[in-house]
Amino acid sequence: MMGYYNNFMGGFGLFGPIFMILFWGLIIWVIVRLIKGGGNHSGCCGHGGDDPGGGKALDILKERYAKGEIKKEEYEQKKKDLA
Repeated sequence: MMGYYNNFMGGFGLFGPIFMILFWGLIIWVIVRLIKGGGNHSGCCGHGGDDPGGGKALDILKERYAKGEIKKEEYEQKKKDLA
């Protein structure tokens, strides 16, 4: 006697291949997100998010000063505020 599941391709019927594709697609998606740093919710261009240490904010401030976007007085004040 063959049993109940042998008549229905392992219990999934015709949906077995679809579930297998969805399962492997999910596994591949998770791996890609982990490799690309999907857990890092840093906002646009990697400049957002909370930075309790102030290190990233200070780097951005230095960049803005180097580009000439802010004057020395504003740079010094903001640097003091971040410390």
